Amino acid sequence: MLPAQKLAQTRAGARGALLFHACIPVAEFSAAWPGGLPVQVHGKEADPYFAEDVGAARALVSDCADAEMFLYPGDQHLFADSSLPSHDPDAAELLTRRAIEFLRSR
Repeated sequence: MLPAQKLAQTRAGARGALLFHACIPVAEFSAAWPGGLPVQVHGKEADPYFAEDVGAARALVSDCADAEMFLYPGDQHLFADSSLPSHDPDAAELLTRRAIEFLRSR
């Protein structure tokens, strides 16, 4: 996720950002989130790793007009990765649908 967020914040021409399982403070890569750049953040509400990032995600959503955060029930980290034991098929399917809708709208 860090490369995706860094590229979205620092590379001209980015059309959107999908941040899965993590979100760090915007100030790590730039002074502010790029104006007009839509973003979605996806994580599990009780994921102990995402718990460290949820404040940054909430700040991003609060500060950015075209930002959304989706919290899914459960505590699995990397829940969308079907190769891992933490995979949650239902949450992964919903995340995938939301991500596809996001991409289609750009």
